[in-house]
Amino acid sequence: MKQEFGFGIIGTGLISHIHAQAIDVIPGANLSGVYNIHKGKADLFAAKYGCKAYGTLEEMLASPDIDIVCICTPSGLHLEPALKSIVAGKHCLIEKPLEVTLEKCDRIIEAAQKACVKTGVIFPSRFYEASIQMKNAVDENRFGTLVLGDAYVKWHRSPEYYKSASWRGTWALDGGGALMNQGIHSVDLLQWYMGPVDSVQAFSANRQHKGIEVEDSVVAVLRFANGALGNIEATTAVFPGELKQIEILGTEGTAVLRESSLIRWEFLHKKNADQQIIDAMDGNKIQHGGAANPADLSIVGHQRQIEDMMQAIKTGREPLINAVEGRKSVNIVLAVYESARTGRLVSLNL
Repeated sequence: MKQEFGFGIIGTGLISHIHAQAIDVIPGANLSGVYNIHKGKADLFAAKYGCKAYGTLEEMLASPDIDIVCICTPSGLHLEPALKSIVAGKHCLIEKPLEVTLEKCDRIIEAAQKACVKTGVIFPSRFYEASIQMKNAVDENRFGTLVLGDAYVKWHRSPEYYKSASWRGTWALDGGGALMNQGIHSVDLLQWYMGPVDSVQAFSANRQHKGIEVEDSVVAVLRFANGALGNIEATTAVFPGELKQIEILGTEGTAVLRESSLIRWEFLHKKNADQQIIDAMDGNKIQHGGAANPADLSIVGHQRQIEDMMQAIKTGREPLINAVEGRKSVNIVLAVYESARTGRLVSLNL
């Protein structure tokens, strides 16, 4: 059984540094190589993290030192490197979203299944202890009948953020705005807790960032397949920005997750462990979240998800967030966009 894994990173933007730092602290993980279409950027990255900069993607994928590839390119440029990596027999960890269309998502899924390699989509919020506590409570039916599931992502991004890279704020390469880029983490958590979404009704707007193609604000009302209702609010136009928040409410309980901390935990039928969870609640301990600064991210979630991929390869199981799972949030986001564009209620293909 393989105990050590070599990693290659494709793309050297902001999030690639989180991957490199996470890999560095994981026993048995080694950052072997990096590729960027601009060789100079790969050289700088390689010098910083002590790995090899490759001149071509094909050269990096041919290296026997690399087992897992982390794809950190712009969202609408995930497909090509993913397919090439899969054909080369490399396992893939793909930054969210999996891709920006369902057709592209399905091509990645089908290729990976055919090649018998593992793919994962990066959603680090699922790996925080508070997120797992929330999921366990749902699975144990502690909320009773689920009534409402709400997600709020009220962030601030400056005009300079969108000007910092030509792909930002475009349909082709960003895939959308506040919801596809920033809010999709909360969309993933919400559907993880509440189950499949049956239909959506949405509105979108550009309240501050008038120069971008995509929305900077969106609201959506959801009906889940289980009959519960929900709400999503996402924006990058508000100052100073708030930590993202998920609220799950049922006939027998209410819990509120703010970033990586539980700030409310109350159930009709109590358990002994509840008091420990309540005692551990302290929103003041939240130090990361990216509400106002896209670089203000912890590496913990990425570290745990990379470790999960390594364990999945060792044991032969699927990673906890494989490509099929990662497609779900894209499906919801695209339905929200269709509703906002047409003004109609949109049903999802469940």
